[in-house]
Amino acid sequence: MGLQVVRFEKENKQQWGVVSTDQILVLKNSYNSLAEFLETGAEEARKVKEQGTSESVELDKVTILSPVTKPARIVCQGANYSSHRAESGMEAARPPYNMIFSKADSSLSGAYTEIIRPSHVQLLDYEIELGLVIGTEITEAVEVTDENLHEYVAGLVIFNDVSARDVQLTEGQWLKGKSYRTFGPTGPFLYLLDKEEAALIHDLNLKCWVNDELRQSTNTSQLIFKPAETITELSETMDLSKGDLIITGTTGGVALTLTPEMLGTISSPAVPYQKKMDLFVENQINNGKYLKDGDVVRCQIKSSDGSIDLGEQINKVVASKVTVS
Repeated sequence: MGLQVVRFEKENKQQWGVVSTDQILVLKNSYNSLAEFLETGAEEARKVKEQGTSESVELDKVTILSPVTKPARIVCQGANYSSHRAESGMEAARPPYNMIFSKADSSLSGAYTEIIRPSHVQLLDYEIELGLVIGTEITEAVEVTDENLHEYVAGLVIFNDVSARDVQLTEGQWLKGKSYRTFGPTGPFLYLLDKEEAALIHDLNLKCWVNDELRQSTNTSQLIFKPAETITELSETMDLSKGDLIITGTTGGVALTLTPEMLGTISSPAVPYQKKMDLFVENQINNGKYLKDGDVVRCQIKSSDGSIDLGEQINKVVASKVTVS
């Protein structure tokens, strides 16, 4: 069975530990990054869990930090569930290519921290996603299969790909619209996979609530481009390192709802920017689903048999105190 690992802060000191019920078994060694932890700390974590003799602290008495640390590549898959493709104005069927983009690692934040809405953002959206933590250096093309996936994926995390839709879509700025600070709640747990558990990546239930209303619910069996084929494809293009993160796309139920006609309008270079913005905001602003200041987003990911549990995120939306023109 795998391990629930946490990175946390207590008395201004950052540490790593293994979750045991409502306690954290604290690792003796310090690890400055996720990459460093994966190098040697994962083995220490397994020994601590087996022996159960480590110093412990209560889980709710510390500040839980993102288990994914900077610097890290955050590689994103877009429109990777048919239900989300349909609500975004696209064909629901599998497309001819895997949509890949990136997100700044400065967006990484904790599972219980506030999501800060920039003052100019009117259409703030949520996207629960499964995150794959890379566990080995990839510097050349590799063939990843379900049988060897455990050699490339060290663990799993919950990731909320918070998105400023009015920036992302009217400006065509996916990186910018998804990379504001706090737009990447991650964790609370890094679930370190055992080899035998890798197949359960295809049977994880994702659920996202806004103010206790269930908005998103799916199973990773519905992913269009699967983890193994995605890592294979990425390896043909770019390097990946220990501690990098691949987020696998979100399902239907986000605030964004587009017709193909509206998608075409806001994507067209022939339509002036301000007209795009006015039409898009008018079309979206009153649908009742975009995040407002004070809203609480809650995300969970678990396997159907309950053996894998990535924990629960709870993030409140607050307005930025900085005004951006």
